[in-house]
Amino acid sequence: METNTVKKKSNAVAIWLLVGVGMIIVQVLLGGITRLTGSGLSITEWKPILGALPPMNEQAWMVAFEQYKTIGQFKHINFDFTLSDFKFIYFWEWFHREWARLIAVVFMVPFIWFIIKKKFRKEMINPLIILFLLGGLQGLIGWIMVKSGLNQENLYVNHIRLAIHFISALGLLCYTLWFALLLLVPKSEYVVDAKMNKFTILVLAILVVQLVFGAFMAGLKAANFATTWPLINGEFMPSSMMNDTLSSFSHDPLAVHFIHRNLAYILTALFLFWYFKAKKISAGKLFTKIRITPIVLVFLQVILGILTVLFANNKTALLWLGVAHQFTGMMLLLTMVGLLFLLKTARD
Repeated sequence: METNTVKKKSNAVAIWLLVGVGMIIVQVLLGGITRLTGSGLSITEWKPILGALPPMNEQAWMVAFEQYKTIGQFKHINFDFTLSDFKFIYFWEWFHREWARLIAVVFMVPFIWFIIKKKFRKEMINPLIILFLLGGLQGLIGWIMVKSGLNQENLYVNHIRLAIHFISALGLLCYTLWFALLLLVPKSEYVVDAKMNKFTILVLAILVVQLVFGAFMAGLKAANFATTWPLINGEFMPSSMMNDTLSSFSHDPLAVHFIHRNLAYILTALFLFWYFKAKKISAGKLFTKIRITPIVLVFLQVILGILTVLFANNKTALLWLGVAHQFTGMMLLLTMVGLLFLLKTARD
């Protein structure tokens, strides 16, 4: 049994981690806004410390603008940009990077304070080291992704690297949440059901694949290739897919579109089945309270996905719908991770 002092220490660390969860969610959404506003290649250098400040005078702005003019995106798409236009896209990429710096501060300063106050238990150390390594790796992956578009040939970042950046961010998010739940949730809330645990893992695995294809959709701008529903440009399966090779399923926009749509239908059916199985479980107050959440979120996600496709050619609508679609997808993932945390294969 934990003493009150130990419990207070654990709660303080857990709250710190939950603040991190909230900040990572905001960071992912800022990444979505950055992508949807076409801002991701506006800053052509990676300066983790010196880049914290934006250009501070007109001359500095002109230097940054001239650097942007050297890449293919400006030459072939944004060639008519004024300095004012450039400042707009620069802001979103800068803000995305600045928020990442703020996350680093919010993690590092309390970390040092917790060490001084001896609030970390021995078993917390390794997970914390992994957490910091994942955070640093995420920054590196982000720059590798941006670098893929800083040339004459590519007009946008590589969609595979975009997907890796997105999924690694979600991995960091889920890991942070899991660590917080370890400190917050009492064992009395655990539900022992090995079959449900395995089924939840299966659903989560397919959901992750769907999120990867969502990133492919975004990187390839695949929604713009078929702004129709329920058919894809009048076809259930695009005829162009008949000649596709296996590798085209991750590179052909219409093939990616087809897979993303149909995975959504499969997931909806799986979540319905999951919910009806979960309703039969009577143990665990927390599990009972939140088990309906995934089915609500998955239906909302499908509706937002349909609207995002239908309004893909409307830049303003696409921005709001795309961000909402991304946010709901994250909430669905986090909810399922939380439910998996509660579902155990054996009594601890």
